[in-house]
Amino acid sequence: MRTYIIRRLLQSLIVLNAVLLLVFLMLQITGDPAAVLMPLDATKEDLARFRHDMGFDQPLHVQYYNFLFGHGRSRGVLRGDFGFSFRHQVPAMGLVWGHFPATVQLALAALLIALLLAIPAGILSATFRNTWVDHWSSVGSMFGQSMPEFWLGLMLVIVFAVKLGVLPTSGYEGPSYVILPAVTAGLYATARIMRVMRSQMLEVLGQDYVRTARAKGLAESAVVVRHALKNASIPVVTIVGIELGFLLGGTVVVEVVFAWPGVGFLVVDAINNQDYPIVQAAVALLSFMFVGVNLAVDLLYAWLDPRISYS
Repeated sequence: MRTYIIRRLLQSLIVLNAVLLLVFLMLQITGDPAAVLMPLDATKEDLARFRHDMGFDQPLHVQYYNFLFGHGRSRGVLRGDFGFSFRHQVPAMGLVWGHFPATVQLALAALLIALLLAIPAGILSATFRNTWVDHWSSVGSMFGQSMPEFWLGLMLVIVFAVKLGVLPTSGYEGPSYVILPAVTAGLYATARIMRVMRSQMLEVLGQDYVRTARAKGLAESAVVVRHALKNASIPVVTIVGIELGFLLGGTVVVEVVFAWPGVGFLVVDAINNQDYPIVQAAVALLSFMFVGVNLAVDLLYAWLDPRISYS
């Protein structure tokens, strides 16, 4: 187990470094931040001085070295310092951390909605295969995967906020404000989890030990819950972990539609203003969370199935 964890941590460090390098290079070709951050009446000398002070006039490999090990006020990302936001003039990682709880709240609420809908739907769809339950579950799955999030979010706002007036349109001022964005973000995850749940339950329900349990006279509910569900859960745990990672880093559209003050909303604003440190800090944090979630999922396998070994 220890060797496996060390190996996975080393792999994670390689992935995170590759992500940081890719984001660093991509941000360099988006434009000149000096043209955005300096006043419109700034002279060429002012722009040149600003680029020199910020290190933008140096070669890319020097800029990347400074990015990792520090330059000026920044101590470098290897010490957790992504520098100061160009626009807000505060530590970039501190600003990202300030928006992170809102993103976590939205992601967990969306995942909870997805699990409450997908797990029962997948079990019922597999148990009552080729019936109206199965057909309607499949239709709902296709419906959830086909709708763009921005369109679904707008439709929910029109129906529940504008027409019915039972939920707020946007913002972050109380528990009721999370319902519409969580439903919007959770429906796509619901469709994927339900399809995996259904396919795995169908495979497990056809196994010999399930037929033996039925032959012993066990109730169908006991057969499904006690014998089939746990053995079908490993691929479902995998997809749930992946969906949680996607929700943590992929709710940008939902956060923008509902003016949800999470990391995604902050990143969109930072990209529009070419605020490099915020984008880099956000991507690093979300990548770390995604890698951590996948590592935790891998470690759950042995608990779900004792036959799995990490030797």
